[in-house]
Amino acid sequence: MSGTRRKISVVPCSGIGKSLGAAAREAAFILAEDLRPDKTKIVALALLVLGDEDARREVAGGEAVAIDGCKLECAAKGLACSGAANVHKLAVFDVVRRHRGLKPEGVCDLNEDGLRLARATADEAAKIVDDVDAGGGHA
Repeated sequence: MSGTRRKISVVPCSGIGKSLGAAAREAAFILAEDLRPDKTKIVALALLVLGDEDARREVAGGEAVAIDGCKLECAAKGLACSGAANVHKLAVFDVVRRHRGLKPEGVCDLNEDGLRLARATADEAAKIVDDVDAGGGHA
C-alpha cells in the first residue's frame, strides 16, 4: 500500500447485558477515537459473524486486536474465522484482576469504576497497538 499503513482492526466483545462486555466496547471506542485514531479502526463483531463481505475484507490478512469481556473469546474467534493474519487478544476480565479495587456495573451506562476499567483496558490495548505498529507483534 503505497506509503500508507493499513490500520489495525479492533473488534470488541458483543457481551450485551454484561458490564465487562460494556467495558470492552467502551475501551474499543476510547482506543480508536482518542488514543490511537490514526492506527486503529473498529470493526463490528456482529458483521463478522454474519459474514459481511466489507467487514471481513477489513480484517482479512491484517493485524487485529480482540477485546473480549469473558473467557469465551468471541471477538478473537470471530477475527480468526474472518481471516485476520494475527489476532492480539486482550481480556477485560484479566484487566479487572490487575485493578482489583474496581467494581464495574452497568450495561448501557457504566458506573465510574466501569469507565475506569474501560480506560485501563484501552491503555493496555494501545500498548499492543504500539508494539504491533513497531513490528514487535504481541500475541
